[in-house]
Amino acid sequence: MSNFAPMKNRCSVLLATLLGIALLPAPVEAQSKITMSGTVREAKTGEGIIGAAVSCEELKVAATTNPYGFYSLSLPPGTWTIRVQFIGFQEQKVKISLNQSAARDFDLVEETVFVNEIVVTESAGDNPVRNTEMSVAKLNIKEIKKIPQLLGEVDVIRTLTLLPGVSTVGEGANGFNVRGGNVDQNLILLDEAPVFNSSHLLGFFSVFNPDAVKDLKLFKGGTPAEYGGRLSSVLDVRQKEGNNRDFSGRGGLGLLSSRLLLEGPVVKDKLSYMVAGRRSYADIFLALSNDPTINRNVLYFYDFNAKMNWKIDDKNSLFASGYYGKDVFGIDDLFSIDWGNSTTTLRWNSILTDKLFFHLTGIYSDYQYSLGTPPDDDFVFRWNSRIQNTIGNASLRWYSSPRFEAEFGVHNTYYVFDPAEITGDISTVLERQIALEPAMYLSVQQKVGLRWNFEYGLRSSAFYRLGPGTEELYNPGEAREDTSIVGSVTYESGELIKGFNFLDGLEPRFTATYLLDENQSLKLSYQRMRQYIHLISNTTSPTPVDIWRPSGLHIDPATSNQVAAGWFRNFLWKKAAMEFSLEAFYKDSRNVLDYKYGAELLFKENIETELLPGYARSYGLEFLLRKNSGKLTGWVAYTLSRSEIQVAGLYEGETINEGNFYPTNYDKTHDLTIVATYTFSPKWDVGAIFSFQTGRPATYPSARAEFETGITYPVYNNRNQDRIPNYHRLDLSANWTPNPKPNGRWESSWSFGFYNVYGRRNAFSVFPRQNEDNPQITELVRLSVFGGMIPSVTYNFKF
Repeated sequence: MSNFAPMKNRCSVLLATLLGIALLPAPVEAQSKITMSGTVREAKTGEGIIGAAVSCEELKVAATTNPYGFYSLSLPPGTWTIRVQFIGFQEQKVKISLNQSAARDFDLVEETVFVNEIVVTESAGDNPVRNTEMSVAKLNIKEIKKIPQLLGEVDVIRTLTLLPGVSTVGEGANGFNVRGGNVDQNLILLDEAPVFNSSHLLGFFSVFNPDAVKDLKLFKGGTPAEYGGRLSSVLDVRQKEGNNRDFSGRGGLGLLSSRLLLEGPVVKDKLSYMVAGRRSYADIFLALSNDPTINRNVLYFYDFNAKMNWKIDDKNSLFASGYYGKDVFGIDDLFSIDWGNSTTTLRWNSILTDKLFFHLTGIYSDYQYSLGTPPDDDFVFRWNSRIQNTIGNASLRWYSSPRFEAEFGVHNTYYVFDPAEITGDISTVLERQIALEPAMYLSVQQKVGLRWNFEYGLRSSAFYRLGPGTEELYNPGEAREDTSIVGSVTYESGELIKGFNFLDGLEPRFTATYLLDENQSLKLSYQRMRQYIHLISNTTSPTPVDIWRPSGLHIDPATSNQVAAGWFRNFLWKKAAMEFSLEAFYKDSRNVLDYKYGAELLFKENIETELLPGYARSYGLEFLLRKNSGKLTGWVAYTLSRSEIQVAGLYEGETINEGNFYPTNYDKTHDLTIVATYTFSPKWDVGAIFSFQTGRPATYPSARAEFETGITYPVYNNRNQDRIPNYHRLDLSANWTPNPKPNGRWESSWSFGFYNVYGRRNAFSVFPRQNEDNPQITELVRLSVFGGMIPSVTYNFKF
């Protein structure tokens, strides 16, 4: 039990720190202040609004609502002008007389005037110059629906890749890459539950139904201390809570899939629900074919979202939400793959006082995937894998004043990894792996003087790999190979196999904002992140059946340090509001994994013999210019960056490229995106996207050799020293609403899209093969996912 003592000691230190802050005597000027607190909601649905600003005009102080719409604002007694604002809603301004602390809720009415919304906000709130957040992107779901989308399917993750610092390795790739990090370095949360595979249809679409999404925020840097467990980013997605005032619905019929969302009150203003579902139907059309090589193929996905919101009283609320999604993919009588995520979240929010907000959450996340052959095949097998998480989170936020807030929280995650259970003509089970990841954090937001804003905190995490299990022992004087195994150790259930704690688990976070004037600021951030679980994949893009492994006796946790600096400016150009930002970042990561030449990862029990720990670095510049209002809106995003890794082992076979740095698979030097939407009238708007990216790294043959049989084969030298052709694409869209009815019971619209307008055959990969006419010639072949323009049409409705 001594291995757990350091975690207990750090818990005591953080608790003492929080108590110390809480017991500090209030400043003299604050002794006479009182508090106005409450919730800012959407008038139409009753849902809390995240990030709304509640300000006092006379005193120039403001508060921002938390993820549940709660705010707390301390003011002296008197009569004050209170302004409540949020993008896309009508501003509310009221005179309020305060003689004692009071609760006051605000309902904001949605804007019905034609087009004045921000598409993407690269910081929280409506003023990225003044707030403390940095390297943060928010997406407005309404505006995402206006821009071109593949096959008309609104995809929040695909839209994320239009922002600086976010990319993918190509069309149809699983996941996304942030600031030179791998796809497994992104923590993806849906109502606080981790999602291990964020893609449908092998990477073409995301698992997030846009109709069910309320809020979406991506942290590329400056990550608050409440988040941890991944190196590169955090994507925090919140589902709608359900309309607690009136029954409503929305949906759509597209070429690929259909969707429907229903929401309404069970008890008005007290208990509400939201249910949403999607299903694709490519399998239905495939079955109609007379060609047996087509009608025996299967390809479809479906997902289901649900949420219940119970307002117990004015101070307590209970939320229950869930998600279930699945993909099925089969090729004739060759093989079939299926995979899916399911999550459940139960959350209790309590307003303890007008300055204390408490939040308690229980979470279950389950990711399952399988691969196999048909039951009548000559060789029958089925491989099933699974990852289960059981999580408990609790936090307490103290709204001391408009100039000081603090939050303390604890997290605990229990992992169960089942790498493989194989049945059929062969039968084997890879050993189950158990792990525990506790963490706690303290985070502070503080304003100093008129120009300085700070957000700083400390996260303390640990990781314990637990039995039962058997671990191989290797000769310390040799490379880690199957031939260097000298013995093994067996651990009982619950016995500690390996613990990671002490000072390495401390993760400081810091962001500072300095206001140059009312319209521009400089920002600086630093973060240290720790990752204890790893995606094992040596393919260009991860596949649904790649496996995750926890840190343990032979796999160390990965650690990253990132520093970023930026200049943010708001200005007017021809009377139009414009936002500009320029950020530079540098990130280094230790113990990131690469793979030996010819690594065999499938069905591998002692997989550590195929892994190589490396040192990675990424650095770059991110540029964003955005027009926020008027008929023409959009942005220009450009990223200049490098992402490199170095693997220099002690023994032969454990070094890549002679120990020199080489580009990662997802390194893209130049990444340019131009997004524009134009609204002609309430009935018509059009959109366009142009994208250009440097081709990703590749390894081409440097020579060829010949077997005695006369068959030639390619010879490779240094890894990732070549590149596939550059990527570029133009997309167009148009949206038509025949009879706009902002407050009507029924409204329908049509969305038309044209993906890859000029038919560019962008390469997903380039591989060598022998020329069919002359086997002595080795040629490079381009594999493209799309070879022409793809039109789409979608019918949307709401009521």
